[in-house]
Amino acid sequence: MSDEVGLPEAVSMAIGGMVGGGIFAVLGVVAGAAGTLAWAAFVVAGVLAACAGYSLLRLNGLCASPRSPVGYVERFTDDNTTLAGVVGWTFVFGYVGTMAMYAYAFGGYFVELTGVSTVASVSIQPFVSALTVAAFVSLNVFGAHASGRAEDVLVGLKVAILLVFGVGGVAYGATHGGLSFGLSNLGIGPLVAAAVSFVAFEGWELLLFDQENIADPRETVRKAIYISIAGATGLYIMVALVTTNLAGIDAIQQHAETALAVAARPFLGQAGFVLISVAALFSTGSAINATLFSSARLSKRLVADDLLPSRLRDASADEPVRPLATLGVLAAGFAFLGSLDAISSFASLAFISIFGGLSFLAFREREDLATAVIPAVGTVGGVSSAAALLWHLFDAERGTFWTVLALAVVVVGVEVLYFERESIASEVRSAERRVENEL
Repeated sequence: MSDEVGLPEAVSMAIGGMVGGGIFAVLGVVAGAAGTLAWAAFVVAGVLAACAGYSLLRLNGLCASPRSPVGYVERFTDDNTTLAGVVGWTFVFGYVGTMAMYAYAFGGYFVELTGVSTVASVSIQPFVSALTVAAFVSLNVFGAHASGRAEDVLVGLKVAILLVFGVGGVAYGATHGGLSFGLSNLGIGPLVAAAVSFVAFEGWELLLFDQENIADPRETVRKAIYISIAGATGLYIMVALVTTNLAGIDAIQQHAETALAVAARPFLGQAGFVLISVAALFSTGSAINATLFSSARLSKRLVADDLLPSRLRDASADEPVRPLATLGVLAAGFAFLGSLDAISSFASLAFISIFGGLSFLAFREREDLATAVIPAVGTVGGVSSAAALLWHLFDAERGTFWTVLALAVVVVGVEVLYFERESIASEVRSAERRVENEL
């Protein structure tokens, strides 16, 4: 990859970070909540992502020089480094969740493609998922150039295969009874599913963390974000429509992790199943690579600003080896121990919270009605989506609800303890002195 990233490469990075989750990791979960209206859920989530994109770009434009989303919080909250640090930590843990989700899906497709699900009566999927993360950690340790070249190849392959699936599926459906849009089933389902699918639109904001390596960053990032969100939304709509019609909701719920491959069988046969499974491996691998690449560099910046523990600092390495290893271990652990529903819901909640909060920040900085409406929609949409997601989990998946809630409490607790560590240490020392004086 060249020293400065241009528009095509920026779009490739953003799409690479999004599509792996939206299509191959969460479609089964979304279809379970919305049925044949899964495509509508992606429309709603895409609109909210576009509102968040506008809000972040506006905050970026109001800064004297390009900043990251964490920098926006500092800039527009009177240098509140604690709040900025909490946002940074939430980003990091959200990326860990998305990488775990991609790795989980990778393991599922690998097992289906090879036909080997157990060894000595032990499921191999968790091991495949963990080893996949380890492989991409190793790739990134070799440097940005190797990682960037791999990303270009992976994105190109998966988009080409998905276009074959989408266009072929639409043509097959149109000539075999037509495709149902499910409009007779309108209800709350698509709204709940939109909240679940929000993680499908994580990825475009990675460009804002790497602007120093992008040519003409303000203009290139602006175009790349809008192009990637619009392109991903269109792709999600087409693939969701084809999958829910050709595979059927029952089959999707039974094979949530491999729904697209099941949907390819009616018009492409077993070759279609294999083709889509291969695309899934490329896609989820691409998403792990893109997210790991940028989140490790984000972690390195947060360490430099004392917003992450100094033990993650690399004394002399050009590549952020310690952040890469730490993020990799956490993501592999989530993928090994978690469920797809819990991982995807936790990641969605993290990014809903961040994007809703930053949309509110952009709303506060409004100048007139034209700069207020879109951030307002993003803010209200973020709050509503978070509430809908939690309500859905509590009502329909109580075990997943408690898992996600426990993860959120742990993450927030760790963040608070880290940023209040000096005051806590001071209180402990004061208490020790009082005890000594009493003795």
